[in-house]
Amino acid sequence: MKPKRGTFRLTRRDFVRAASVGPAAAWLAACERAGDAASAAAAGRDVAPAPRWVKDPSPFVQRVTNLETRLELIDGFLTPNELFFVRNHSPTLRIDPASYSLWIEGDGAETELSLDLSTLEALPQRTVTAYLECAGNWRGLYPELTGTRASGGQWSTGAVGCAEWSGPSLATVLELAGVRPEAVDVNLVGLDSSGFERAMPLAKALDPDTLVALRMNGEPLPPDHGFPARSVVPGWSGSNSIKWLGRIQVSTERVWNRNNTSSYVLIGDEWPAEDYAPAQGKVINELVVKSALALPRPARLAPGSHAIHGFAHAPDGPVAAVEWSPDGGATWLEATIVEPILPLAWQRFEFDWEATAGSHTLVTRATDAAGNTQPAEPLMNEKGYLLNVPLPHPVQVE
Repeated sequence: MKPKRGTFRLTRRDFVRAASVGPAAAWLAACERAGDAASAAAAGRDVAPAPRWVKDPSPFVQRVTNLETRLELIDGFLTPNELFFVRNHSPTLRIDPASYSLWIEGDGAETELSLDLSTLEALPQRTVTAYLECAGNWRGLYPELTGTRASGGQWSTGAVGCAEWSGPSLATVLELAGVRPEAVDVNLVGLDSSGFERAMPLAKALDPDTLVALRMNGEPLPPDHGFPARSVVPGWSGSNSIKWLGRIQVSTERVWNRNNTSSYVLIGDEWPAEDYAPAQGKVINELVVKSALALPRPARLAPGSHAIHGFAHAPDGPVAAVEWSPDGGATWLEATIVEPILPLAWQRFEFDWEATAGSHTLVTRATDAAGNTQPAEPLMNEKGYLLNVPLPHPVQVE
């Protein structure tokens, strides 16, 4: 029997007895759609390619299966759902909420469970305002900032956004199945065709701010952002925030897969592979302090006074200070941080600039409450992750 919304009274033992353990119908529906397409192709009928995204892609920089936000379109504190960047490894998955199941399994779980959407909605809900960022954000600027090109998606500054996320904590969901004392890692697996997965230590999974999010900015998750459920892991690489969450695997051993052995690792001379085996380098989890202007790149402005704004964020937030330079870093001035100031969110900052005709380079530099600031030298690594030097922004005034 499914609990009614707002009347959650069941114990974990009740859930063990009541939860369904049938097959995930979403997978069957996907297989049926694939079979229909294959039959049409075999019959010689034209099959229109499925759209890669559900949202309107026109406001974004389109990058294969990804949509990069144009920061100049974001004026407020939160990123509107329709302007939030999309990082997909395959086209957006459409899931029928009536057939959705989230499995909890693994040798670190006391009981295997399958939870439907109404069960997740009946659990105690938590709301967290947090930014999400791809660890490869700014990678497309690697040649400009380091003189070399890094492999991977060539993002500029728009693989980041901040939203209000709501849903049960991952800890609450895990409690339904029970976690054995020997459990070490929790691996999250998506229902997308790539089966994207990432593992985290149990302690991070039990952090009350780590969510199984059902809503984004007060609305049900949009399909491009993981409807009906996704993980949200504040302060960590966006790859940990798994969309279309299908399986939660609790393990009594460290979990290794492609996404913490060859992807989302720092590869280079500073991280000898033999020191991190079976990973090829240091695994990326926590993000780094960064700031960027909400201007086109390069920007063109008319001479005169301009109110300039941007966004700064840090995994151990909040950001405590943002400086800006009108002359490429020779002179630094203080920017104003605009409220609200929340520990897991980004901070909007602004300053006034009296622009004169000619070519200029604006630069920003953020510092968090613990004193961590953007470094003078880039973090050199094969895949261009975690680039966060003070970012020069070219502006032509004419």
